[in-house]
Amino acid sequence: MPAPRSVERMFVDTHAHLTYPTLRDQLPDVIERAKLAGVTRIINVATDLKSAEAVINSAAEFECVFAAAGIHPQDSAYLPDNWRQHLHNLLSRDKVVAVGEIGLDYYRIYAPKATQIEVLREQILIARELGLPMILHDRQAHDDLKQILTEIGYFNGVLHCFSGNAAFAQEMIDLGLYISFTGNATYSDKKTELAVQVIPLDKLMLETDSPFLSPEGKRGETNEPANIPLIAAKIAELKNLPLETIAAATTHNAYTFFNLS
Repeated sequence: MPAPRSVERMFVDTHAHLTYPTLRDQLPDVIERAKLAGVTRIINVATDLKSAEAVINSAAEFECVFAAAGIHPQDSAYLPDNWRQHLHNLLSRDKVVAVGEIGLDYYRIYAPKATQIEVLREQILIARELGLPMILHDRQAHDDLKQILTEIGYFNGVLHCFSGNAAFAQEMIDLGLYISFTGNATYSDKKTELAVQVIPLDKLMLETDSPFLSPEGKRGETNEPANIPLIAAKIAELKNLPLETIAAATTHNAYTFFNLS
C-alpha cells in the first residue's frame, strides 16, 4: 500500500542504520525521501566504535539526523582495553543523543553471554553517569535484561524492535521504559499485535531499523526512513486510532526522550 502522506503529519524514525552500504551510498536521496514522507528527524544508530564515528559524521552533515553511540551485544566480544573511555568521548560529541544500540542477544550468540552482560552493564553505567537515554536491543534475553536494569536502577531507555509479548511489554512500561516497533508491527503476528494494543500512547515510538525489517508491502526491499508512515498506519489500525494521533504522540515522545531540537 502507498505510504500515507500529509504535510500536517510529522514522524521521527528513532532507529536507523544509515551507515550500511545500501543506504550510505545514496544517503542524500534517502534523506530527501524521508522528508517528503514527513519524517522530520532520524536517529542514526551505531553498533560499535567504528560505526559510531560514522553516525556522528552523518549527523554533522544532515540537519535532520542525530546520532546514538554504543556497542551492540553481537560486537562485544573483541573490544580494546580503552573502549569505555573511547565510548565516553564519543558520547560527548555534538548531536549524540543516546547510548545505543546496547543490550543482549541470545538468538545468535556471536559473543559469550557473560561478555554481553558485562559490556551492557558498563554501558548502562555510562548512560546513567551522563544522563543519556539508552536504545536497548533484546532478543530472547527478556529475563536477564530486566534483571540487569533493575539491579542498576536506571530505566531511561527504549526497547527497540520490540519482540516480546503483551505481558513483557507491560512489565517494561511499569519500569518506565518506552517501546518501539519496526516493520515487524505490520507482519500479522498475533503476539506483536497484542503488544501494540496494550502500550499506552505516551510510551510508544516508531522506527524502521533500516535497512532491515521492511514493512509489509515492501518486504524484500531495502528498508529506509521514508517507510515510517506505513508502520504508523498499521499501529493506528491496531489501536483503532487516527493516524494523526499516532503521528503526534510518537513524535512528541521521540522529541522528549531524545531531547531533540
